[in-house]
Amino acid sequence: MNTYKILIVFILLLVTSLVGCAQKSDNHIISVAFYNCENFFDTVHNPAKEDEEFTPAGKYRYTTRVYEQKVHNLATVVQNMGGPNGPAILGMAEVENSTVLRDLIRQPELSGRGYKYEWFDGPDPRGINVAMLYNPQYFTVISADPLHVDLSGTGGKSVTRDILHVHGVLCSDTVDVFVNHWPSRRGGEDESGPKRAIAAQVAKNAIDAITKNAPNAKIILLGDLNDNPTDSSITYILGAKAEQAEVTATGLYDPWINIYKSGTGTEEYRHSWNLFDQIIVSGALLKNSNHKLQYSKAEIFKPDFIVDHYKGHEGEPHRSFVGTHWINGYSDHFPVVMYLIRP
Repeated sequence: MNTYKILIVFILLLVTSLVGCAQKSDNHIISVAFYNCENFFDTVHNPAKEDEEFTPAGKYRYTTRVYEQKVHNLATVVQNMGGPNGPAILGMAEVENSTVLRDLIRQPELSGRGYKYEWFDGPDPRGINVAMLYNPQYFTVISADPLHVDLSGTGGKSVTRDILHVHGVLCSDTVDVFVNHWPSRRGGEDESGPKRAIAAQVAKNAIDAITKNAPNAKIILLGDLNDNPTDSSITYILGAKAEQAEVTATGLYDPWINIYKSGTGTEEYRHSWNLFDQIIVSGALLKNSNHKLQYSKAEIFKPDFIVDHYKGHEGEPHRSFVGTHWINGYSDHFPVVMYLIRP
């Protein structure tokens, strides 16, 4: 295909996206969300990955019936988040492969939205990755690529989940989306903290490379960062600020800092809340003069049906398993949603 034809195709895609935004957006509100789906595996063993636990013969007894219920449960959550039209963009963590993504977007709760996805098979030993669903009526993909996070200098595991970078057009605005799932806290802060610092630096380097050439670039960084908003990986390495007035056009704003300080979170561990799931945006989404997308608000999405009411776990996310026993839940994390408006 020659350059002229490529340009024509891109313009048609962009026009379709703009028309969709005009027709479908509710009072010009667009939502972006993130959800750690807690072990979203299919039932088939991949010989290249350590996924045997989530098979019918594995310790979780992960049968087709359990899998189908898991897919349905996640679809119900996505159906209800982000306003009546759902998220225009949904970052996801703990996704095994394209099979589970196809099954998810084909569920009756979501099939009418026409979601598409971006996903790459990464180096994680268990086979879990990040992914991004998007509604093509709002978002047009220009390019997508994985960013490798090299942990070889830290001892132990030398790899972790890749960071997914998607460049595209959200309504009439060009945006760069980074979907993250940073290394876990296994082994304690002293051992795991430097690994998350490396992941944060990979993301920051990619963002800086964009804003160096385009200071008003609109950046959306989202994911399960396995660090709280007040931790140094976010406040120092990313340089994210809690107050909008302190954020420059090339800087980053993290509304979750103040939300976390209020005592709430998305994940509970030993009766203490963490807010690992965050959506961070560049200063160009706080204020601009082109009357395009701007940050409005952020919230933890926790309708009653995904909240646990069992004694001793009241208020926690209604997770999929207790130990290895399926309890017909959703995830051990609450999703987070950010709303953008067009003035």
